[in-house]
Amino acid sequence: MIKKAIVPAAGYGTRSLPITKVLPKEMFPIKGKPSIHYIVEEAVEAGIEEILIIVSKYKNLIVDYFDVSLELEAFLESRNKVELLDKLTLPKVHIQYTRQPYARGLGDAIRLGRSFAGNDPFVVLLPDDIILTRGANATKQLVDLYQTVEAPVIALKYIKDELLHKYGVVDVITQKDQLHSIKSIVEKPKVSPPSNLAVVGRYVMTPDIFDCISTKQDRFDGEIQFTDAIKELISLRTCYGYEIEGDRFDIGIEEEYVNLIQYVHHLHEQNQTN
Repeated sequence: MIKKAIVPAAGYGTRSLPITKVLPKEMFPIKGKPSIHYIVEEAVEAGIEEILIIVSKYKNLIVDYFDVSLELEAFLESRNKVELLDKLTLPKVHIQYTRQPYARGLGDAIRLGRSFAGNDPFVVLLPDDIILTRGANATKQLVDLYQTVEAPVIALKYIKDELLHKYGVVDVITQKDQLHSIKSIVEKPKVSPPSNLAVVGRYVMTPDIFDCISTKQDRFDGEIQFTDAIKELISLRTCYGYEIEGDRFDIGIEEEYVNLIQYVHHLHEQNQTN
Protein backbone atom coordinates (compact mmCIF):
# COMPACT_ATOMS: atom_id res chain seq x y z
CA MET A 1 0.00 0.00 0.00
CA ILE A 2 1.27 3.47 -0.86
CA LYS A 3 1.57 5.64 2.24
CA LYS A 4 3.74 8.58 1.13
CA ALA A 5 3.10 11.64 -1.02
CA ILE A 6 5.18 14.55 -2.26
CA VAL A 7 3.52 17.91 -2.95
CA PRO A 8 5.79 20.38 -4.80
CA ALA A 9 4.74 23.90 -3.78
CA ALA A 10 7.88 26.01 -4.19
CA GLY A 11 7.24 27.74 -7.52
CA TYR A 12 6.85 31.47 -7.98
CA GLY A 13 3.36 31.20 -9.47
CA THR A 14 4.30 33.50 -12.35
CA ARG A 15 1.12 32.71 -14.28
CA SER A 16 -0.92 34.34 -11.53
CA LEU A 17 1.10 37.50 -10.93
CA PRO A 18 0.78 40.03 -9.39
CA ILE A 19 -1.23 38.43 -6.54
CA THR A 20 1.37 35.67 -6.11
CA LYS A 21 3.90 38.28 -5.02
CA VAL A 22 2.23 38.07 -1.61
CA LEU A 23 -0.14 35.08 -1.74
CA PRO A 24 1.09 31.63 -2.84
CA LYS A 25 -1.24 30.16 -5.48
CA GLU A 26 -1.54 27.10 -3.24
CA MET A 27 -3.40 29.37 -0.82
CA PHE A 28 -5.97 30.59 -3.36
CA PRO A 29 -9.34 30.15 -1.60
CA ILE A 30 -11.95 27.67 -2.72
CA LYS A 31 -15.09 28.04 -0.62
CA GLY A 32 -13.14 29.25 2.39
CA LYS A 33 -10.31 26.69 2.24
CA PRO A 34 -7.00 27.11 0.41
CA SER A 35 -6.49 24.93 -2.64
CA ILE A 36 -3.66 22.98 -1.00
CA HIS A 37 -6.10 21.88 1.73
CA TYR A 38 -8.06 20.04 -0.97
CA ILE A 39 -4.83 18.43 -2.21
CA VAL A 40 -3.93 17.17 1.27
CA GLU A 41 -7.49 15.92 1.84
CA GLU A 42 -7.34 14.02 -1.45
CA ALA A 43 -4.10 12.35 -0.41
CA VAL A 44 -5.50 11.34 2.99
CA GLU A 45 -8.66 9.92 1.42
CA ALA A 46 -6.41 7.80 -0.82
CA GLY A 47 -4.72 6.25 2.22
CA ILE A 48 -1.64 8.49 2.42
CA GLU A 49 -0.18 8.78 5.93
CA GLU A 50 2.93 10.93 5.34
CA ILE A 51 3.20 14.03 3.16
CA LEU A 52 6.29 16.01 2.21
CA ILE A 53 5.52 19.53 0.98
CA ILE A 54 8.32 21.19 -0.97
CA VAL A 55 8.28 24.91 -0.19
CA SER A 56 10.47 27.97 -0.68
CA LYS A 57 11.27 30.75 1.75
CA TYR A 58 8.32 32.69 0.32
CA LYS A 59 5.79 29.99 1.20
CA ASN A 60 5.64 30.25 4.99
CA LEU A 61 1.87 30.77 4.78
CA ILE A 62 1.52 27.12 3.78
CA VAL A 63 3.48 25.97 6.83
CA ASP A 64 1.49 28.28 9.08
CA TYR A 65 -1.83 27.06 7.68
CA PHE A 66 -1.17 23.43 8.58
CA ASP A 67 -0.02 24.36 12.08
CA VAL A 68 -2.29 24.42 15.13
CA SER A 69 -3.38 27.92 16.19
CA LEU A 70 -3.78 27.67 19.95
CA GLU A 71 -4.27 31.43 20.29
CA LEU A 72 -7.13 31.50 17.81
CA GLU A 73 -8.77 28.47 19.40
CA ALA A 74 -8.54 30.09 22.83
CA PHE A 75 -10.00 33.32 21.44
CA LEU A 76 -13.00 31.52 19.91
CA GLU A 77 -13.66 29.64 23.15
CA SER A 78 -13.43 32.84 25.20
CA ARG A 79 -15.99 34.51 22.92
CA ASN A 80 -18.37 31.51 23.00
CA LYS A 81 -17.79 30.86 19.31
CA VAL A 82 -16.95 27.19 19.75
CA GLU A 83 -19.08 26.31 16.72
CA LEU A 84 -16.32 27.88 14.60
CA LEU A 85 -13.68 25.50 15.94
CA ASP A 86 -14.75 22.89 13.38
CA LYS A 87 -13.56 25.25 10.65
CA LEU A 88 -10.03 24.92 12.03
CA THR A 89 -9.99 21.13 11.68
CA LEU A 90 -7.04 19.96 9.58
CA PRO A 91 -6.60 16.65 7.74
CA LYS A 92 -5.20 13.97 10.05
CA VAL A 93 -1.84 13.22 8.42
CA HIS A 94 1.82 13.71 9.23
CA ILE A 95 3.16 16.65 7.20
CA GLN A 96 6.79 17.65 6.93
CA TYR A 97 8.52 20.26 4.81
CA THR A 98 11.73 20.86 2.95
CA ARG A 99 12.86 23.94 1.08
CA GLN A 100 13.85 24.19 -2.56
CA PRO A 101 16.58 26.85 -2.38
CA TYR A 102 16.39 27.80 -6.05
CA ALA A 103 13.56 27.64 -8.58
CA ARG A 104 15.10 24.95 -10.78
CA GLY A 105 11.99 23.20 -11.98
CA LEU A 106 9.62 20.43 -10.96
CA GLY A 107 12.21 17.70 -11.40
CA ASP A 108 14.55 19.39 -8.95
CA ALA A 109 11.74 19.86 -6.42
CA ILE A 110 10.79 16.18 -6.52
CA ARG A 111 14.47 15.18 -6.29
CA LEU A 112 14.50 16.75 -2.81
CA GLY A 113 12.06 14.05 -1.66
CA ARG A 114 14.48 11.17 -2.22
CA SER A 115 15.31 10.52 1.43
CA PHE A 116 11.65 10.97 2.37
CA ALA A 117 10.50 8.35 -0.14
CA GLY A 118 13.31 5.91 0.64
CA ASN A 119 12.62 2.59 -1.05
CA ASP A 120 8.86 3.04 -1.14
CA PRO A 121 6.55 3.93 -4.02
CA PHE A 122 4.98 7.34 -3.55
CA VAL A 123 2.44 9.75 -5.00
CA VAL A 124 3.18 13.17 -6.48
CA LEU A 125 0.31 15.67 -6.36
CA LEU A 126 0.69 19.02 -8.13
CA PRO A 127 -1.32 21.64 -6.25
CA ASP A 128 -2.07 23.61 -9.44
CA ASP A 129 -4.48 20.86 -10.45
CA ILE A 130 -7.72 20.47 -8.53
CA ILE A 131 -9.58 17.35 -9.67
CA LEU A 132 -13.14 16.87 -8.45
CA THR A 133 -14.73 13.45 -8.71
CA ARG A 134 -18.02 11.84 -7.82
CA GLY A 135 -16.45 8.51 -6.88
CA ALA A 136 -12.90 7.62 -5.91
CA ASN A 137 -10.66 10.68 -6.05
CA ALA A 138 -7.90 11.00 -8.65
CA THR A 139 -5.09 9.89 -6.34
CA LYS A 140 -7.02 6.86 -5.12
CA GLN A 141 -7.73 5.84 -8.71
CA LEU A 142 -3.99 5.73 -9.40
CA VAL A 143 -3.08 4.12 -6.07
CA ASP A 144 -5.64 1.35 -6.59
CA LEU A 145 -4.33 0.74 -10.11
CA TYR A 146 -0.75 0.55 -8.83
CA GLN A 147 -1.74 -2.38 -6.64
CA THR A 148 -2.51 -4.27 -9.86
CA VAL A 149 0.24 -3.19 -12.26
CA GLU A 150 3.01 -2.56 -9.68
CA ALA A 151 4.58 0.02 -11.96
CA PRO A 152 4.61 3.82 -12.27
CA VAL A 153 1.22 5.25 -13.21
CA ILE A 154 0.59 8.75 -14.60
CA ALA A 155 -2.77 10.52 -14.67
CA LEU A 156 -3.99 11.43 -18.16
CA LYS A 157 -6.80 13.54 -19.57
CA TYR A 158 -8.08 13.96 -23.13
CA ILE A 159 -7.19 17.51 -24.22
CA LYS A 160 -8.32 19.40 -27.33
CA ASP A 161 -5.78 19.82 -30.13
CA GLU A 162 -5.36 23.58 -29.68
CA LEU A 163 -4.38 23.20 -26.00
CA LEU A 164 -1.88 20.35 -26.24
CA HIS A 165 1.08 22.74 -26.53
CA LYS A 166 0.58 23.56 -22.83
CA TYR A 167 1.02 19.98 -21.57
CA GLY A 168 3.22 16.95 -21.50
CA VAL A 169 1.65 14.64 -24.11
CA VAL A 170 2.08 10.86 -24.29
CA ASP A 171 2.28 8.31 -27.07
CA VAL A 172 0.60 5.12 -25.88
CA ILE A 173 -0.37 1.56 -26.56
CA THR A 174 -3.89 1.04 -25.23
CA GLN A 175 -4.15 -1.90 -22.84
CA LYS A 176 -7.76 -1.76 -21.74
CA ASP A 177 -10.33 1.04 -21.63
CA GLN A 178 -8.66 3.91 -19.72
CA LEU A 179 -5.34 2.10 -19.16
CA HIS A 180 -2.43 2.67 -21.53
CA SER A 181 1.20 1.58 -21.72
CA ILE A 182 3.29 4.69 -22.38
CA LYS A 183 5.70 4.56 -25.33
CA SER A 184 7.04 8.11 -25.02
CA ILE A 185 6.26 11.55 -23.64
CA VAL A 186 6.80 15.00 -25.16
CA GLU A 187 6.82 18.19 -23.12
CA LYS A 188 4.65 20.95 -24.59
CA PRO A 189 4.83 19.86 -28.23
CA LYS A 190 4.70 22.80 -30.64
CA VAL A 191 3.90 20.58 -33.64
CA SER A 192 2.63 17.04 -34.20
CA PRO A 193 1.67 15.97 -30.65
CA PRO A 194 1.70 12.16 -30.40
CA SER A 195 -1.90 11.96 -29.09
CA ASN A 196 -4.60 13.93 -27.31
CA LEU A 197 -3.71 12.38 -23.96
CA ALA A 198 -2.01 14.94 -21.72
CA VAL A 199 -0.39 14.44 -18.34
CA VAL A 200 -2.21 16.08 -15.43
CA GLY A 201 -0.85 16.61 -11.95
CA ARG A 202 -1.09 13.18 -10.32
CA TYR A 203 1.59 10.50 -10.46
CA VAL A 204 2.43 7.25 -8.71
CA MET A 205 6.20 6.86 -8.86
CA THR A 206 8.67 4.21 -7.83
CA PRO A 207 12.01 5.12 -6.19
CA ASP A 208 14.00 4.49 -9.39
CA ILE A 209 12.65 7.79 -10.72
CA PHE A 210 15.23 9.57 -8.57
CA ASP A 211 18.09 8.00 -10.53
CA CYS A 212 16.48 9.44 -13.67
CA ILE A 213 16.41 12.99 -12.29
CA SER A 214 19.79 14.37 -13.17
CA THR A 215 21.34 17.84 -13.21
CA LYS A 216 22.46 16.92 -16.72
CA GLN A 217 18.86 17.56 -17.71
CA ASP A 218 19.32 21.31 -17.22
CA ARG A 219 17.77 23.07 -20.18
CA PHE A 220 18.59 26.52 -21.56
CA ASP A 221 16.41 28.01 -18.82
CA GLY A 222 18.30 26.19 -16.07
CA GLU A 223 15.35 24.04 -15.02
CA ILE A 224 15.33 20.29 -14.38
CA GLN A 225 12.20 18.91 -15.99
CA PHE A 226 10.27 16.05 -14.42
CA THR A 227 9.10 15.09 -17.92
CA ASP A 228 12.71 14.36 -18.92
CA ALA A 229 13.08 12.04 -15.94
CA ILE A 230 9.84 10.23 -16.81
CA LYS A 231 11.03 9.86 -20.40
CA GLU A 232 14.18 8.12 -19.16
CA LEU A 233 12.17 5.94 -16.78
CA ILE A 234 9.97 4.84 -19.70
CA SER A 235 13.09 3.68 -21.53
CA LEU A 236 14.03 1.49 -18.56
CA ARG A 237 10.74 -0.08 -17.50
CA THR A 238 7.03 -0.26 -18.24
CA CYS A 239 5.11 2.84 -17.23
CA TYR A 240 1.37 3.28 -17.48
CA GLY A 241 -0.99 6.14 -18.12
CA TYR A 242 -4.54 6.14 -16.84
CA GLU A 243 -7.36 8.39 -18.02
CA ILE A 244 -8.69 9.45 -14.67
CA GLU A 245 -12.35 10.13 -14.03
CA GLY A 246 -13.23 13.58 -12.76
CA ASP A 247 -13.30 17.27 -13.63
CA ARG A 248 -9.88 18.91 -13.63
CA PHE A 249 -9.21 22.61 -13.06
CA ASP A 250 -5.87 24.43 -13.34
CA ILE A 251 -5.93 27.21 -10.74
CA GLY A 252 -3.01 28.92 -12.47
CA ILE A 253 -5.39 29.83 -15.31
CA GLU A 254 -7.76 32.56 -14.17
CA GLU A 255 -10.72 31.36 -16.23
CA GLU A 256 -10.39 27.80 -14.87
CA TYR A 257 -10.04 29.08 -11.31
CA VAL A 258 -13.26 31.07 -11.68
CA ASN A 259 -14.99 28.03 -13.19
CA LEU A 260 -13.79 25.94 -10.25
CA ILE A 261 -15.25 28.39 -7.71
CA GLN A 262 -18.59 28.30 -9.53
CA TYR A 263 -18.47 24.51 -9.81
CA VAL A 264 -17.82 24.01 -6.10
CA HIS A 265 -20.52 26.53 -5.19
CA HIS A 266 -22.99 24.67 -7.42
CA LEU A 267 -22.07 21.33 -5.82
CA HIS A 268 -22.58 22.84 -2.36
CA GLU A 269 -26.02 24.11 -3.31
CA GLN A 270 -26.94 20.70 -4.72
CA ASN A 271 -25.86 18.97 -1.51
CA GLN A 272 -27.89 21.36 0.60
CA THR A 273 -30.95 20.77 -1.58
CA ASN A 274 -30.57 17.00 -1.32
